Amino acid sequence: MTITEVELNPCFLTPKRVQPEYPLLVYLPGMDGTGQLLRSQTAGLETGFDVRSLALPRKDLNTWDVLTKSVLDLIDAELEKSSHRPVYLCGESFGGCLAMKVAIQAPDLFKRIILINPASSFCLRPWLSWASQLTYLVPSGLYDVGALGLLPFLASLSRISQSDRHDLLKTMRSVPEETVLWRLSLLREFHVDEEKLRRLTQPVLLIAGASDRLLPSVTEVNRIGNILPNNKIVVLPNCGHACLLEQDINLYEILKDNDFLESQVDMETGLETRG
Repeated sequence: MTITEVELNPCFLTPKRVQPEYPLLVYLPGMDGTGQLLRSQTAGLETGFDVRSLALPRKDLNTWDVLTKSVLDLIDAELEKSSHRPVYLCGESFGGCLAMKVAIQAPDLFKRIILINPASSFCLRPWLSWASQLTYLVPSGLYDVGALGLLPFLASLSRISQSDRHDLLKTMRSVPEETVLWRLSLLREFHVDEEKLRRLTQPVLLIAGASDRLLPSVTEVNRIGNILPNNKIVVLPNCGHACLLEQDINLYEILKDNDFLESQVDMETGLETRG
């Protein structure tokens, strides 16, 4: 996918290994919207998945409804190439909110759903919600400083390699102020119909970092767990908000340990999968 294509429309980043015989795993990223920060997990996930990561244009100012339609259109395009494979939907932070919107719009499309530190808890942090409404007062030149100051809240820095810390900061600074303000406004306004969530009967894995300093993610996954009929909660003891960047976190192994993978026979034959 070229830079020009990413800048024009939402698209899926495709890894070098395209594996149409494997289940499709669609990853929806956090506030940065780049999809680039999944790369530390991609090699592990490719053990059992054909991975796609959503990338949003840096100046994307679309509503939840438009973003939801874009994701579903992109998935449909992937399934036109290989229609008989299961689809896993994985959303992290901002992407966790989008994943819920996508799932209730197409409840029968997904075999499994994974939500990681979903930002649906944004309004449970009143100071964060208030601060987000005042960010337009911050002079442009201070945005880089603000991104640096936010790092300890986003991640357990001691558990992230220096190169990944650099990538995280670079990615945060790559998002224009207008886009940041827009996505914060989407989080402030986020709402999903609980009755529609209750209709999601497929297995859902809810993952939270116990050391998330940005959002009350453990509280939030417990709240969501009380709504969804078929879920399992995994709390990562020492992890922060951007837990997938942490060196000892392997998402594929977490899925494997929690019986959240297709069996090899199912992947090879395309027959109905277990559980």
